[in-house]
Amino acid sequence: MPRSADNKTDRYQIRIPPAQKAMIARAAALSHKDMADFILDKIVPEAQAVIEAAEVTKVSSRDFTRILDLLEHPPKPNAKLRAAIAALPDTL
Repeated sequence: MPRSADNKTDRYQIRIPPAQKAMIARAAALSHKDMADFILDKIVPEAQAVIEAAEVTKVSSRDFTRILDLLEHPPKPNAKLRAAIAALPDTL
C-alpha cells in the first residue's frame, strides 16, 4: 500500500545492525517496495495479532452458549457472593 504525499504520517526511527538493514533492504527490493512500505506491511498485521490476542477471548460454541445462558439466567447469589458484596466499599 503506497503512501500518498497528502497522508499525515509520523516518523519513527530505530537503530538496526547493518546486516539486518541490508537483509530488509534486499527483501524490500525483491518485493518491489521501499523499506518503509515493506516494514509496515509486515509489522501492522503482527501488531493487530498481538492486540487481538490480548483483547479478544475466543470460546467454543458450547461455552458461548453457556455464557449467554448464564447472562440471561444468572444463578442466585450464594453465601460467598453475598459476603463479597457486603465487603465492598460504599463508595464504589
